Amino acid sequence: MAWLVLIFSGMCEAVWAAALSASKGFRKLRPTLLFVGAQVISMAGLAWAMTEISTGTAYAVWVGIGATLTVLWAAWTGIEKLTAARTVLLVLLVASIVGLKVVS
Repeated sequence: MAWLVLIFSGMCEAVWAAALSASKGFRKLRPTLLFVGAQVISMAGLAWAMTEISTGTAYAVWVGIGATLTVLWAAWTGIEKLTAARTVLLVLLVASIVGLKVVS
């Protein structure tokens, strides 16, 4: 169960990162509220997952999921370009996340 909560928390990290950008320095209300809500859920889930998963592993997985999904969201919305090199690096990042789960 801790791993599922951790994965969901990592997904929420991507949501708050995208919302933070969309808030334009907290000047837009809806993205700011989404940022706050997603960040609270993300941090609470990470904290809960760390009761069963070691801190280093949990944090690395949380950040890796959040970073990967944030880059994919930015590429999908046209904010960033997804190049072949970025794709390879994201695949390596996901493989590292899976590897941490396997060895944990």
